[in-house]
Amino acid sequence: MAERKIFAGPKVRRIRNALALTQTAMAEALEISPSYLNLIERNQRPLTVQLLLKLASVYRVDLEELRGQSGGSLGQLKEVFADPLLSGELPGDQELVEVAEAAPNAASGMIKLYRAYREQAARLSDLTALMAAEGHAPVAAGRLPLDEVREMLERRSGYFGRIETAAEAFAATLPGGLDLAAGLRDWLRSERGIAVRVLPVHVMPDLRRRFDRHSMRLFVSERLSQADRAHEIAVEAATLALLPAIDAELDDLSLSSAEARRIARFELARIAALALAMPYEAFLSAAKATRYDIDILRARFGVSFGQAAARLAMLQRPGAAAIPFFLIEIDAAGHRLRRAGAQGFPQARFGGGCPKLNIHAAFLQPGQILAETVVMPDGASFLTVARTLEGPSVEFGERVRRTAILIGCDAALGEGVVYGQAMALEPVAVGPACRLCERRGCLSRAEPPVTRPLGLDEMVAGLSAFDFQ
Repeated sequence: MAERKIFAGPKVRRIRNALALTQTAMAEALEISPSYLNLIERNQRPLTVQLLLKLASVYRVDLEELRGQSGGSLGQLKEVFADPLLSGELPGDQELVEVAEAAPNAASGMIKLYRAYREQAARLSDLTALMAAEGHAPVAAGRLPLDEVREMLERRSGYFGRIETAAEAFAATLPGGLDLAAGLRDWLRSERGIAVRVLPVHVMPDLRRRFDRHSMRLFVSERLSQADRAHEIAVEAATLALLPAIDAELDDLSLSSAEARRIARFELARIAALALAMPYEAFLSAAKATRYDIDILRARFGVSFGQAAARLAMLQRPGAAAIPFFLIEIDAAGHRLRRAGAQGFPQARFGGGCPKLNIHAAFLQPGQILAETVVMPDGASFLTVARTLEGPSVEFGERVRRTAILIGCDAALGEGVVYGQAMALEPVAVGPACRLCERRGCLSRAEPPVTRPLGLDEMVAGLSAFDFQ
């Protein structure tokens, strides 16, 4: 019976790369031509017995490894793809064999990721049992309800048609000549018998808003700015007046648990409050007329900078859409508080995890608007605008709550935006996140890329603490 041919090109290439050899150098040591070695590495030629013996003697290679004994990783890959999360993704085992043979490092990485996922799932399961035993809301399998809601809202468009239509119709019924807060106070009192009161800090020290059903009073903290007070009143009014529209949008999200629905209902109520404060047609018209100048828009509609920026990321009504903006908000430690986009947050193209983005520099210049163009490793470019947002007022001795927001759009659309003047400056080279970025010599690098091996050399020190090959 003919001997089975051994195609082990990727393994030969991995050995060569590990030794930092060129194809010419390895071919010379094996006494073959570089072109023949190239064909072997591309699995277009099998390994002969002579070459196997040569590899074993010159580079101390285990012949069993070269003969394709990948049964261990193959069995583990079968376990990975037997998981309900991945079942049905592959038609048979042949693809797994090809992965294990042709890309053993990638197969090992997949197995490690799966083990980490299973470990985290087990820990979350333990947390679920603990919370349930203590009477807390159960945690959805695999992730927290808050994470599920965040991921859902980040993936989809920021436009909710039913809420927008209902908000415009409701806003048209409010008394004319009054600002939003006054109009909503009047509606709450006359239609629902609810009185609105602003309470001092010592009476309501740790709440923004509280509705007392017994006395039918809505309490709002004096810590809040006028714009934030109006927003909290609008959230309460939207919860009462726009509930059918909110529930209809909620049903479309197809969330997995009652707790996730409760969180999503709250988020949709805040979106509805923005729609009440800045009715779609009026705000879209003003946004286009001012070339999306956020400071002018917030002054015209009596809202905060953050509220006006968030509203810009929702304007995607079919037939009446604005420039598709996206936004991120973080705190001073870099924790992501929210991500949203008119067409969904562009995670794959933009990322938003680069320390060179101007959203981080904004903390050094509170209250200042920073605009610049950034370019990604793949050549995609974006116009970004960042500014800090001030939290509630604080008493003496308390630390100020300050966050930063970044709103951006594709640079190709920047000419229609007032901040597009920044496009005349040299663009800033950024990446999606340090772990996914292969830019060399980056002074801001915080982590090595997972796609490249570390290039530690005691004779050489690069600009980054995480030099890589």
